[in-house]
Amino acid sequence: MALRETLQAIIAEKSFAMGKEMTLASGKKSNFYFNMKPTMLDPAGADAIARLVLERAGGLAVDYVGGLEMGAVPIACSVAVVSHNTGAALPALIIRKQAKGHGTQQRIEGVPPGEALRGKTILIVEDVTTTGGSLLDAVKVLRAEGAEVTHAITIVDRLEGAAQMLAEQGITLEPLLTADDFLDTRG
Repeated sequence: MALRETLQAIIAEKSFAMGKEMTLASGKKSNFYFNMKPTMLDPAGADAIARLVLERAGGLAVDYVGGLEMGAVPIACSVAVVSHNTGAALPALIIRKQAKGHGTQQRIEGVPPGEALRGKTILIVEDVTTTGGSLLDAVKVLRAEGAEVTHAITIVDRLEGAAQMLAEQGITLEPLLTADDFLDTRG
């Protein structure tokens, strides 16, 4: 089985639910839902996600892979580990939704002391995209620090406007899978 199909099967088993109406992070209501945490925290799921992200990012020159807490943290960390194990280490960043009230009070974690993001290229990752609002929040934080963000990879795009909204901001969104990959199998 190809890696993409392996990931699709893991998500279908561990992270996809249909029937009960749920409220999404975007505020929209939906009768299908992806809770990607069981897949992202499963060893086989994490490995498949990381390998597919690295495959998609293969032609890009990036300095870091990063994403917004909470959903993108396991992705960024898995990508960093798998990239190291394959000989092309790509460090991870975490973008906080808001700065902590203690310690360094930073919104971006993972940048070594004395290093700046100005001029660095960041690949943004996300677990599920609907409108792209959460992903864009992370991009704004990075761009405010002088980082360049032109590409984002999501595990699943719900096909509800994220790609178009991000394109307006100069960001290409590449989904590993889409909602249609799961809805078409339930038919």
